Amino acid sequence: MTARYWRQHNRLGMMSAGATVVAVVTFLIVWQYKNQLGQLGLVVAATQVIAGAGALVGVCHQVLQFVSSWRRSRAPLPAPTSTEITTAKDVLAGLVTQQWRDETALRSLCDPAPMPLAWRSTERRELADRSEIIADGTVAFSGLDVHIEAMVRNFRALRCRRLVILGGPGTGKTTLAVQLVLELLRTREPDEPVPVLLSAARWDDRAHPRLQDWLAASLAMDYPALHAAELGTDIPETLVARGEILPVVDGLDELPDHARADLLAALNRSMCGNDQLILTCRTEQFAESVEEIGDVLTAAAVIEPQPMGPEVAADYLQACLPPVPHPAWPTVIEALRTGAAPALAEVTSTSLGLWLVRATYIAPRVDPSPLLRYAHGSATELQDHLCDQLIPALVSARTPADGPPQPFRPRHAWTPEQVGRWLTYVCRQLTVSEDDTRDMAWWHLAGRMPNRRVRIWCGVGMGVVTGLVFFMLTKGMEQVGVVAGLLTASVVILMTDSWFTETPGHAELQLRGRLAELARVVMTALIIILVVASLGFLMGWLFGKQSIDAAWSSARNTGLAGVGFVIALNLIYWVEHPTVTATARSPRSTWRADRTLTVIRMISGLLVGLMAGFIAKEAKLPTTVAIVGGLLLGLLFGLVVGRHHAWLAYNLTVPRLAAKGSLPMRAMDFLDDAHRLGLLRTEGPYYQFRHIELQQHLTRELQEKGADKAFEPVPPW
Repeated sequence: MTARYWRQHNRLGMMSAGATVVAVVTFLIVWQYKNQLGQLGLVVAATQVIAGAGALVGVCHQVLQFVSSWRRSRAPLPAPTSTEITTAKDVLAGLVTQQWRDETALRSLCDPAPMPLAWRSTERRELADRSEIIADGTVAFSGLDVHIEAMVRNFRALRCRRLVILGGPGTGKTTLAVQLVLELLRTREPDEPVPVLLSAARWDDRAHPRLQDWLAASLAMDYPALHAAELGTDIPETLVARGEILPVVDGLDELPDHARADLLAALNRSMCGNDQLILTCRTEQFAESVEEIGDVLTAAAVIEPQPMGPEVAADYLQACLPPVPHPAWPTVIEALRTGAAPALAEVTSTSLGLWLVRATYIAPRVDPSPLLRYAHGSATELQDHLCDQLIPALVSARTPADGPPQPFRPRHAWTPEQVGRWLTYVCRQLTVSEDDTRDMAWWHLAGRMPNRRVRIWCGVGMGVVTGLVFFMLTKGMEQVGVVAGLLTASVVILMTDSWFTETPGHAELQLRGRLAELARVVMTALIIILVVASLGFLMGWLFGKQSIDAAWSSARNTGLAGVGFVIALNLIYWVEHPTVTATARSPRSTWRADRTLTVIRMISGLLVGLMAGFIAKEAKLPTTVAIVGGLLLGLLFGLVVGRHHAWLAYNLTVPRLAAKGSLPMRAMDFLDDAHRLGLLRTEGPYYQFRHIELQQHLTRELQEKGADKAFEPVPPW
């Protein structure tokens, strides 16, 4: 309440305070020169007294209102009533339903019916808890051809209603999760929790160790309508605390190895009693996490998909056709049903292949005859053909979201040609990688581009700017500008060599557990300052002809220089930490963290430069020269100091890639949108192709065309 009141009313308070200060200062000035101003001055002074009094009344009023609001905020807030909680659940259920109905329509997940992929309990007993803990009797996921209604009934029959959906790439895990959310909402009883689908990559278990804390924070951020006054106070926290939310956590596999294991352990720590949960993950990654923590997800049923038969796939495709389909479709359907199209039958045995056929031929309503041509060849050739048509189909179907960000819709408009070309460049980078052919990080872009020329140009540019500034400030001493420019250029060229191979970092400002390290930094700082100040005192005593004043002045100046050195080096190195893969939550988070670290270093450098400027001013240099020169050199110092400059190297690399047409200027925006389109996935700080088949297809195309011809300069945006 206090923070909200202050945000709403601080502008008026600041205006009142400002008016009071202006009135008082003006009155003092006028009163000081009242004899020269005469009668007019007395009138102005009286006017300022009245204005100042009015403004002071406004300030006092704001202070009293703020104090009153603060006192009210300390009083215990009334708990939400049962009616308010029921209303809030209905509001949330409506919002979630609308969100995922729109997405379902966009992806054609239930048009005309959910994809008929059979799911059954996993046969890998090491991945699931004991059956008697999961359900009374036999766990009811038989793998038969059942509809989503039966899946929901089976889920509700589980003792704790906890479910893990496993499967390989492209097997429809997220699709099933969305369908379960909608069916649970459609058939929800008033006393049942509201299912909410969330991305596992958003959960930082360091900031929110408990599942409940993360759920409350996510609800408050994603569904602001829950903050309506008529719903009561702290509704997100109340809904979570009362068990009124069913979290559907999607994409555990998109986290790095240790983070996956930590999150799985956090789920077991957080849940108790009848807490419900649905979790999706790739089978291999889930098995690795289970082995690492030595435990499964408590009381959770674990299901995996089963291959789809040709007749089932044919029935589904036929149901998806328009009333008057292309004349070639009956032939394609019959060939699939009777086994006359072996390659097509193999491809459509998974939800990915079935979805590819629908996305590339049924949705655009094009001639499906090519399916028959490829149907008698290999499944790989048919898969390549479908992948070739996938990017144009997805880009045209998923237009940018106009309102709040949505998980499966891009934020920016790209053409299919641009998306295909830029993803091919990503494939090229993965192909030439010696370490990993799957993980692509944004800081790898700088490490795989020649950097000597850009370093020289940056050094020359900064040297020219610095030289011109000093040249204009030091009239009659033009050689100072030349020397400053040459030194700046040399420092930039030499010090930026390592930028292009450095990994991202982040600023660790937390004191808990680091007090001993901070104490060592402070102790080192005090020793440096004491030694430097002592040397300054001694030099001032000797060169100042044994003058105490000169010695103390020299000690003060050198001590300030020592403080600047400590700020720029010791504390920066204490704050600066590498962003390791195990703790990185997403590519964008590491990009922002390294950017924040760069800003902190620049601000620290400016503070050091300001100190240096004051020291130079004490040394009888012109004030403008001292301050401006100190700030320039301090900024340069802040840029080059430290061990992590990945964000700076990225910004020096992307314009060159954009000029060649390899990536757009907004490279991170494009990669994020490719993730939303379903073309890329994230695992910690890395991007990966969501479907390995698409990566293999683009790689083969790249090898056939040749890397050089594939990246001839084109307009980058």
